[in-house]
Amino acid sequence: MSTSIDLDEIIKALAHPVRRKMLADLKEPTTHFPTQEHALELGVCAGQFVRCGLSQSTISAHLAVLQRAKLVTCKKLGQWSFFKRNEEVIAEFLQHIAKDL
Repeated sequence: MSTSIDLDEIIKALAHPVRRKMLADLKEPTTHFPTQEHALELGVCAGQFVRCGLSQSTISAHLAVLQRAKLVTCKKLGQWSFFKRNEEVIAEFLQHIAKDL
């Protein structure tokens, strides 16, 4: 595959249950974020994660870790940041793990 992944960053990102939940919820945004006002094609607005009971700063920190590991991408529009899963990186990581284990 063409993407270069950082296994250590990905494993570190996936080590926290909140980040795994965020990534899982992003897989089916229409199910988990039905009240978002903006089109989900843009991604999920960071503010939508407040429903999990965490502060905005904690949510931002978790999303930054996922972004640093390239598991999510971020698109900024005005004051909003929209996040989507990076399926190419996720697939490459899963393929690498399956091959090496």
